[in-house]
Amino acid sequence: MSLATILIVEDDLEMRSMLVRGLREEGLHVESVGTGAQLLERVARCSPDLFIIDIGLPDADGRDVCQALRAQGVGAPVLFLTARDALPDRLSGFSAGGDDYLTKPFAFAELVARLEALLRRAGGEPAVEVGELRVEPRSHAAVCGGVSAGLTPTEFRLLARLAAAPGDVVHRRALVEVAWPHGAIVRENTLDAYIARLRRKLAGLPGAPEIVTVHGVGYCIR
Repeated sequence: MSLATILIVEDDLEMRSMLVRGLREEGLHVESVGTGAQLLERVARCSPDLFIIDIGLPDADGRDVCQALRAQGVGAPVLFLTARDALPDRLSGFSAGGDDYLTKPFAFAELVARLEALLRRAGGEPAVEVGELRVEPRSHAAVCGGVSAGLTPTEFRLLARLAAAPGDVVHRRALVEVAWPHGAIVRENTLDAYIARLRRKLAGLPGAPEIVTVHGVGYCIR
């Protein structure tokens, strides 16, 4: 799966730092700015796959920023962050062109789940198949024998890379680069921990192939 780019506009430096750090740990490419004007300027130079927009910006209402994006023909999903949780506030966010709405304070796991859902709906990558196993980008799931297991973004990238070359040994370094792109530094045993998680999920899928360790080299699926 191609790496999703998320652009955050949030003026609270502590909140922005937390979002950037947490989402990068999830394996996403994250950029951030502090004002609506900076976001619109950045969009002119890049094409993010998803926006996280704080409604209470110092120079603009986040809903107006969203409307400006839509007026420019930008169709990437927008998730609003705000402390306002009244129904009229939520409805106004959707009316401005937003796709989802999360009130502060929020659980980071819920934010990740909402972002995954938005990216799935927006994506169009083909499924990767190996034997009876299908690695589905739209649902971020591994499906086999009529049973489905949900995958995190990092798990998805690892399994999709292995499934794209069934029977071939994929070197550890190659797996780390695809799972944690953009130079992310991970501990030596982090890859092994994620492979163990994938094995547990595949074990629950009838007829799913196995991930085999090739000691000192990497892993393969067969």
